[in-house]
Amino acid sequence: MKKTLAVSLTALFIALTGPALAAENTQQNKMTTCNKDAGDRKGDDRKAFMKSCLSTKKMTQQEKMTSCNKEATGKKGDDRKAFMKQCLSAS
Repeated sequence: MKKTLAVSLTALFIALTGPALAAENTQQNKMTTCNKDAGDRKGDDRKAFMKSCLSTKKMTQQEKMTSCNKEATGKKGDDRKAFMKQCLSAS
């Protein structure tokens, strides 16, 4: 009985904290990337850059597809195909 309770509580703890830990890890990755991209910026310039960088929301695949389709207007055939491949693979 105690073993089953312990396993159940552990599973519940993981289920409740898992998403929070994943979100924290994602934020840490974002912070690392933004710090690297900030380069040699100093003072208010760096602060403004970091604020902008950290608040930028990554596009979903659907949003990316919509945006790339708009940009591809007028392109046909292989030219459009190559453009869409490049556009959709860009981060």
